[in-house]
Amino acid sequence: MSSSEKPIRKKYGRLQGGLHKPPAFCRWGYIWSVFLICLVLCPSGTALAAGEQDGAGSGEDTQQEVAAQYREYQSRLEAVENRWEIPENGFEIVQDQIFPIELAGQGEVSMIPAFDETYHRLVLFFADEDGQIVYRTDQLETNSRIRGRMLQPNRGIAAIVFEDLNQDGWMDVVLLTTCVNVSGPYAGKPYRVGDVLFQDRRQTGFYRDYRVADKINRFGMNKNTELITAFVRDGQSTEFLYTASTLDELLEKGLQIIPEQCYTRMFGKLGRLQVVPGVYRVASFDIFMIYVVNEQDSIIASLQPMGTYDNLYALKGINCQDIDGDGLKDIVILAKYSYENDQGEIIVESDYAIYYQRTGGFSADVNMKSRYRCSDDDTMEKLIQKARAYWGWRSEE
Repeated sequence: MSSSEKPIRKKYGRLQGGLHKPPAFCRWGYIWSVFLICLVLCPSGTALAAGEQDGAGSGEDTQQEVAAQYREYQSRLEAVENRWEIPENGFEIVQDQIFPIELAGQGEVSMIPAFDETYHRLVLFFADEDGQIVYRTDQLETNSRIRGRMLQPNRGIAAIVFEDLNQDGWMDVVLLTTCVNVSGPYAGKPYRVGDVLFQDRRQTGFYRDYRVADKINRFGMNKNTELITAFVRDGQSTEFLYTASTLDELLEKGLQIIPEQCYTRMFGKLGRLQVVPGVYRVASFDIFMIYVVNEQDSIIASLQPMGTYDNLYALKGINCQDIDGDGLKDIVILAKYSYENDQGEIIVESDYAIYYQRTGGFSADVNMKSRYRCSDDDTMEKLIQKARAYWGWRSEE
């Protein structure tokens, strides 16, 4: 669901497990202090999203530089007293994402998202009818993609939705941003970061539960706002898809196996294994996973061919054979997936994934995917021919 089509939801639900409650130590003054400490002390080469590695200078000089950058940035942020001063202090307003929201203690205000032009950090400003800023926050998951750095890989807002997630009568904010790393193995590939801000009835403003944001982004619930809502409001989590240790555990928690595409094969020293594709339905989406299971029903590998797509549209086939010429069986998956673009359009396209058998498990292909893009005309046979040709196999004609 795009923010441009339906920015406000009126549907109410309940939140299971108490995840909306902030930890006892989660207070704004403490957060600001910890944030500054983390900026200064965290290793500058560490990245949370997509494994980005950024160059760093000497430790002491880098820490001093980051601290100075933070002070300069913070002074500009605090200087904004009304909405007209946002651009004057180096923040670019996202004009098409400004929405009204009822704020406890203030009445109706305008939420104004803006990106810092220097460091690409996202700030949410809340202004009353006179334009005065009554609340602001940059304590957002999307601003911590690269620990210890001011510069962040934010590129835009994918969606904003207002919904009462904890049924307290006040609208909360569901936020999706788009990020693009400039270096590392995923450089240039857009990915989304999800976040939830719960409205604080005790005082004007919002609070975040870092545990919620962590699960949203660690377990693939950051693809659209419906997945985030299903998790936070209804307690429907995809976490078990990534943490289950046995096939029985997956089945008990709702994984639906696709039996016509299950295969049992000998995988070299790994022994006799079963390749088990399955889907788990969340909201209106089928989350697609493939599990490699041994004869004791234990999961030895969890494969994620769906990547950043929203939904499995159709599984076209799974094949197990040697692709890279090392004498070991690999796994090839061809499927159709759907996703919603930033304009709110539903796109359906074919894609493939190859997992090479390696000592102790499987490794996802990266090189061929960067050279060959799948089309709707591709069949499994055609795809395997292209993959084997990439590894130097002669075509059998």
